[in-house]
Amino acid sequence: FGAPKEISYEGKPHIGTDILKNVVKNLREKIKALGGEVRFNSRLEDIITKNNKIISVVVNGEEINCETLILAIGHSSRDTYEMLYKKDILMEAKPFALGVRIEHPQGMINENQYGKYANHPRLKAADYRLTHTSSITKRSIYSFCMCPGGEVVAASSEKNRLATNGMSYYSRDKKNANSALVVTVGVEDFQNKCYNFNNEVIEDKYPLLGMEMQRYYEEKAFIAGGSNFNAPIQLVGDFLKDESSKKIGSVNPSYKPGYELTNLKTCLPDYVVDTLREGILNFDKKIKGFSDNDAILTGIETRTSAPVRIMRKENLESVSVNGIFPCGEGAGFAGGIMSAAVDGLKCAEAIIKKYRPLD
Repeated sequence: FGAPKEISYEGKPHIGTDILKNVVKNLREKIKALGGEVRFNSRLEDIITKNNKIISVVVNGEEINCETLILAIGHSSRDTYEMLYKKDILMEAKPFALGVRIEHPQGMINENQYGKYANHPRLKAADYRLTHTSSITKRSIYSFCMCPGGEVVAASSEKNRLATNGMSYYSRDKKNANSALVVTVGVEDFQNKCYNFNNEVIEDKYPLLGMEMQRYYEEKAFIAGGSNFNAPIQLVGDFLKDESSKKIGSVNPSYKPGYELTNLKTCLPDYVVDTLREGILNFDKKIKGFSDNDAILTGIETRTSAPVRIMRKENLESVSVNGIFPCGEGAGFAGGIMSAAVDGLKCAEAIIKKYRPLD
């Protein structure tokens, strides 16, 4: 479909955002050639059931008959989560993570990882994977979705809420390396509370309370960035000293459309801030310069995984409605591109087995 050949054998396969656009187009054309249909600007508004079986869906006001629905909605389809909850589809809250994006000069990362071979023409931009358990908060902090030679990008999906992500083009030749630095958030941090983060009274054990927590801090990040989708940023040195940043140092932020210098503690829980500070200092022992004063922190990262799991049976169907197959990251059964793809294969095999038993 147009992806680089090396993804079939490399341990850390990389396509690149620029090439991925063509890969997706080619996949779409293949689906159409096999008789499928792709609908853009379409929203799943309702599911219609009878005797605990799905019989149709409503998309943009149009009812479409169906007896099998693969519910691969992604981790940001919050309106769909809310619709499913109203339709009594059983869900449960699950742990997720909150944090920031950190940017360093890619050259510094190369020097740490490759040593004297840092500028060798056969070596690609270096990456890293880091983890630490805080001695203070007892929480894990880890790097996620590390993007060598990449950019920090906007990942907002709702009005007046700001979230970030990272990406690299195939060449990975930008000046900065970036990665998410995130801290674990357990169900106990938000569950069993009869209110959401906007102080509205809701039921106990509401399965979407983790989602409400994400929304709450994304709203804080939006305000901290100037309420115009600029991102709030802070230099690492200032973050460690608990001081608002006043000016940029030697590292230029890559986020567009722009940024606002601030103190990121205003848009994160205290336990996340404390864990980030300890973790950054620990990671400096593994990668010299990781806690450099001029490194950039961009807020906030909230979408490493879904805060909800749509419950399913052993045959991968929803426990509430037969014919619905919750799938992938949005359903709470994956935590990244590869695991989501594997879960998609599992769901496809489950549907084949249902209609054409292999035994």
